[in-house]
Amino acid sequence: MQHAPLPSIAILGAGSMGGAIAQGLSRSGEASRVVATNRTAARASSLAGLDGVVSVALEGTPAGNTDAAAAADIVLIGVKPLMVPDLLREIAPVLRPGTILVSLAAGVTIATFEGIVGDGVPVVRSMPNTPAVVGKAVTGLAAGSSVSADEMALVRRLFETCGAVIEVAEDQIDALSTISGSGPAYVFLLIEELTEAARGKGFSEEDARMMSEQTFIGAAALLEATGEDPAELRRQVTSPKGTTERAVGVLQGANLSGLFAEATDAALARARELAAGS
Repeated sequence: MQHAPLPSIAILGAGSMGGAIAQGLSRSGEASRVVATNRTAARASSLAGLDGVVSVALEGTPAGNTDAAAAADIVLIGVKPLMVPDLLREIAPVLRPGTILVSLAAGVTIATFEGIVGDGVPVVRSMPNTPAVVGKAVTGLAAGSSVSADEMALVRRLFETCGAVIEVAEDQIDALSTISGSGPAYVFLLIEELTEAARGKGFSEEDARMMSEQTFIGAAALLEATGEDPAELRRQVTSPKGTTERAVGVLQGANLSGLFAEATDAALARARELAAGS
């Protein structure tokens, strides 16, 4: 089924995450119009060549945020969390009825948004992760108090241009961030450590990196292509009484599952500290 194009979109503060979403929208060809703002011309120039994206530098166009917000049906707020309240106060007077506000700001609650723009404005809180840059994000979405099912479906479509989407209650957003938000760092750390193990066995830096990185890339591609359960794919590699079984036994003996639970719990505790302002 062919969708109608997405309505006009403004990305205010199109830094790394907002920029990734602009790239996803441009690649997909689904957006009718995207305006992305950045403070400096240097940052704005990095998005200037994208199809269907108008990139605005606030240093040259001081009213860029309000102009973009006034003309958009969906407004993504991508500035740093501390700057969010000021930006919301700036754009609130120009938002048209029915404009959907989407937060990209970690740790800023829907209540903060609704408290500034009024609870009649539909607000969606999002938590994408960095693979959005290559169209492989996981994005968590939480609906505010006045978001309709149709509005949520529209925001979902927007983020599906950059990868997979999961809808959660707002009180699960921080927990989601400890898995998919921080998750790429855990994977990169595992690749670093496997590379180090390869170097320790006498391989050159280049060969150690190639073996480790391509093994992760290949395993992920196999998982995606087969749709199999990871445990089943692991069993297929693990011959009874073989070498892999011995290695996996060491990892499981080191309580890997407990370690991941502890690590993600630590990230969640920190998210709560940050929300409390400490």
